Formats: sequence, structure tokens, C-alpha cells
Amino acid sequence: MTVRLYDTRAQALRDFAPRDPSNVTVYVCGPTVQSGPHIGHVRAAVGFDILRRWLEYRHGRVTFVRNVTDIDDKILANATDAEPWWALAYRIELEFTRAYAAVGVLAPTYEPRATASVPQMIELIETLIERGHAYAAPDGSGDVYFDVRSWPDYGSLTRQSLDAMEAAADADPRGKRDPRDFALWKGAKPEEPSDAAWSSPWGLGRPGWHIECSAMSRRYLGGEFDIHGGGLDLRFPHHENELAQSTAAGDAFARYWVHNGLVTVGDQKMSKSLGNFLLADDVLRERDPRVVRYALGAAHYRSSLDLTSQSFDEAEAALARIQAFLQRAARLLPDASASRDVDLPAAFASAMDDDLAVPQALAVLHETVRAGNTALDAGDRDAVAHAVAAVSGMLAVLGLDAASEARGDDAETIALDALVRTMIDQRAEARATKDWAAADRIRDAIAAAGIVLEDGPEGTHWSVNRG
Repeated sequence: MTVRLYDTRAQALRDFAPRDPSNVTVYVCGPTVQSGPHIGHVRAAVGFDILRRWLEYRHGRVTFVRNVTDIDDKILANATDAEPWWALAYRIELEFTRAYAAVGVLAPTYEPRATASVPQMIELIETLIERGHAYAAPDGSGDVYFDVRSWPDYGSLTRQSLDAMEAAADADPRGKRDPRDFALWKGAKPEEPSDAAWSSPWGLGRPGWHIECSAMSRRYLGGEFDIHGGGLDLRFPHHENELAQSTAAGDAFARYWVHNGLVTVGDQKMSKSLGNFLLADDVLRERDPRVVRYALGAAHYRSSLDLTSQSFDEAEAALARIQAFLQRAARLLPDASASRDVDLPAAFASAMDDDLAVPQALAVLHETVRAGNTALDAGDRDAVAHAVAAVSGMLAVLGLDAASEARGDDAETIALDALVRTMIDQRAEARATKDWAAADRIRDAIAAAGIVLEDGPEGTHWSVNRG
């Protein structure tokens, strides 16, 4: 029952031992809300949602924090006279929220905006200055920088030597002692909106990107917490800088570092700067959200994922097989339990404990579906009930719970069921009176609507032809 996670800092699998086994604490870097989410953002959210669900299964409670960076150079650059920076940030934040919700990502325990924690950021910067790890620029700009050479462990997360690093490009280097020093506070500039600045001991300005997460994780989880998560592309400089400034301020910070792999297009990282991204809204308009979640979560979270149309087609076919089994089982056992409080198959749990090996876990899920179908063919009601409970439990852990849909609880399915069953009854009546022409017309009309009929000893059942 020991969960093992790949710790990026240790570059090894480690047994997961939370500070408080009854309350796992997780901080994940959320979006910078400069423009709408692409499918890579959604893939990251799905990966950490599966991690959260599994930790909840193993430990019961997870305090999950995902921030929103709502003040940043790019947000200011994308603002217009018609849509100020704060309005742009809020609109884009809602787009991310909708995309996450569509694919079943659980809402975080806390979702702080950076602009709501500026006092805590200022306090953290003051601590760093007092400890000799930060300094105000001498040029009167109002900038404050972290002194990377004052902290011997700088570079420990990504195992880089300081002299091999590139210069930090987040502020004008004129006031820096070293070009690799990064901005903790940015003095206000005449060309920037006046409402994008806060009072500080160094004058009007706004926080640098990296200090935001250090302050928010400390505020909501304390100076030491269990897991810090984010995309692989955030390891440097963002997470390296977070680790340096937090530990230099005296915090133990994250015990484990977990990073998800990136989505690629033709083996090239998907990014807005390269123009090769798929907008989440476009994908979700074309595909069922549960299909999208399956496709994004099916690969191991640390691997790169090269998305194609075939990826979604395969996900759709896999989900159709699962749904078909649950529908068949519901006809045999309409009162079968789909409770999430079940013992999951040992092989499934073992795969999930092993650094969230979702591909292997899905193999167990589909093997259980096959066994359930065999039990259905044999009329083994006990085995069918066991398979339904196991499949439902595994789907819940993966955020793919289809039990309510399979039982036909939604209004559209109920309405369609009523119409199709009326036609089935009319067909049965025509056959009983040997009106074969009428029976054939009804059968053809049902088939033309994409409905498949299955005649069996317990009556006629229907399903949608998804082929």
C-alpha cells in the first residue's frame, strides 16, 4: 500500500511518506491567464487530478492548491483599452475553469490568485533581504533581485552549475549584480497601467513571477508541504527559483517534486509561441469530454504525448467497450451497485501505486470488462455484479466514471429511451399480428436513426451504434 512517486529533484522513484498521512498537501502551478487554454494545459490538469484522486483513495484527505497567475508581463501585453489587464485575466481564468470542469478535473481545495497575496510576497522579499539573499537595485528602478551567488544550493533542482546557466531575462539587467539574478519585485513603469502596481518598501511595483508561488504555497500549506507539481517545462527557471528563494528564506518547502510530460505535435513541444497548439475549446467542441480525458490520461503522466486524431478515436472506442458492458450488466442487474467504496483489483492498485502507471491500470480495467462480458454470456450474476463494482471503482479513480450515463440517468437518454421503447413495442405488436411489412418498416426506421436492437430471452434492448 505504499505509493511511489518519481521525485524530479532526487531523479529517482521514492516511497511517498507525507508529513501528515491523514492530510496530504499538494501545490500545483496553475495557469498564467494571458490567453485561453490549449490541450497541453488540460493534459497537465488531468494528470494531477488523477494523482489527487489516487492519494485521496490511499490517504483519505488531500489539500490541493492550484494557483492562478493573474498579474504578469504577458497579461499586461495582451490587455487593451477595451479589456483592461484585470478583465482579461478574469475572462481567461473562467476559460480554464470551464475546460478543467468539462473533463472532470476536481475543483482545487484552494485556488488563490496572485493579486490576493501581494502582502505575503512583500513580507517574503523583506525576509530575503534581511538574510542577505536579495537586494534592491541601485539604479532607482524599484526592482528587487534574488542574489543567486548568495545561495550555494542554487541549481540543485535541475542539477546545473551556476556558471553554465543562461542570464535571467525577466528584467533589465542594468541593476543586477549577476545576470542570472532574477526579479522578486518589479518597479512600476510609466507605460504600464497605474492599477497594476502596489505600494512596497521599494516603491510602487508588482511581484515577479517566481515569488508568487513561494508566497502562496507558504500561505495556504505552510513552510513545508508534501508535493510540488507542474509541467516539465517549469523546472527551470520557475521551480528552481521557487526552491532557492523559499529555502533561503528558511522554509523547508516541497518534500517531493512531481512534473508531468508535455504534449507534442509531430514530436515538437506544443506551445503558443510556436503556433502549433490545439485550443482546448476547439477539441472539446469536436470530441466528447470524457473521450478527451481518456486520451489525455491514458499515457504515463511523465511521458511526452503526441496527440493525433487517432488518439481520440482509440479513446472513444475504448470507452464505448466499457459503456457497452455496463449497459449490458444494467439490463441483467438493474439494481447492481456502482458504489465507489469497493476493493479495487490488486493489479490495478499496484499499478497506481507504482508512480501512477495508468497504462497498466487501464489494462486491468479492460481485462475486468472482458471478464464481465464473459460472465454475462454465462449468466453468472455474482461475477457480473463483482465486475460492475470493480469497473465503477476504477473509473472513479481515473475520473472516467460512466455509471450514471450507463444507467441512463440523464434527461436526454431517458427521453430517447422512451421513444425507442415505444417503437420496439410497436414492432413487437406488428410481429405478433404477423404484420411483417410494418415490423420491417419500424426496424428500418430504428436502424436509420443509428440504433442497434438486440433480441434476447429477456426481451429486446437497444444501444447507439457508435461504429
